[in-house]
Amino acid sequence: MQRQGTVRAPLSRIVDPHQKVNYTICGWIITIISYLVVLFTLPLSAFFCLKVVQEYERAVIFRLGRLKHGGARGPGIFFIIPCIESFKKIDLRVVSFDVPPQEILSKDSVTVSVDAVIYFRISNATVSVINVEDAARSTKLLAQTTLRNFLGTRTLAEMLSSRDAISMQMQAALDEATDPWGVKVERVEIKDVRLPIQLQRAMAAEAEAARAAGAKIIAAEGEQLASRALADAADVIATSPCAIQLRYLQTLNSISSEKNNTIIFPFPTELIAKFIQSAAA
Repeated sequence: MQRQGTVRAPLSRIVDPHQKVNYTICGWIITIISYLVVLFTLPLSAFFCLKVVQEYERAVIFRLGRLKHGGARGPGIFFIIPCIESFKKIDLRVVSFDVPPQEILSKDSVTVSVDAVIYFRISNATVSVINVEDAARSTKLLAQTTLRNFLGTRTLAEMLSSRDAISMQMQAALDEATDPWGVKVERVEIKDVRLPIQLQRAMAAEAEAARAAGAKIIAAEGEQLASRALADAADVIATSPCAIQLRYLQTLNSISSEKNNTIIFPFPTELIAKFIQSAAA
């Protein structure tokens, strides 16, 4: 079965946070009694009714098990009725999560170990409480499966060269999938792609062989250019008899500039050719 690199969006919202709650007659009676108890026990009841949340927190209030209309409260002081109301604090700060190393089989059948880091935050405190049991844990589990699904459709070369593009695609997919949970995925970063030791050695040997082959090709091209230059120089010297003598003198000049005890002087055989012919006669 072909693997797909997309992530299915979670189910639609379980509860609409903007829906107005209609209590039963029993619920209204209990609510009125609770208000009277709080009123008659002031100021002692104020210690149990007044709550404080920090700037980076929000409080989701439930009355008789139903979500209280008006959304999350905070930051600052808010008021609850003991016995019939409860609340849950939600932290809105960005949370970083290290995805455990995942053993992934790439598209070109190479087993790699990949780990990543996910940055996310709660964007809607009410939705994150009523639509999912644990928004942070659910996001972490979804990030692991998304990482495996996305990298399973990529080759090893794409994993190593296109990390930024893969990270952006994963971030967009996770953000879309976790939106019904009230979670905003800020950033996804692939930290490391670890290869097996045998594959690392094979790749190193391949790269070394490629460099050696390139060096040999460059040396051969240099030899070819040098031979052509020498051939052109020989043609120029052959056209002028005095050129070879000037080359001899240039060689002697270069040798004499160094402190050598032995000087090899090339003597042309043409100068003694007549003497050799006379001796033979």
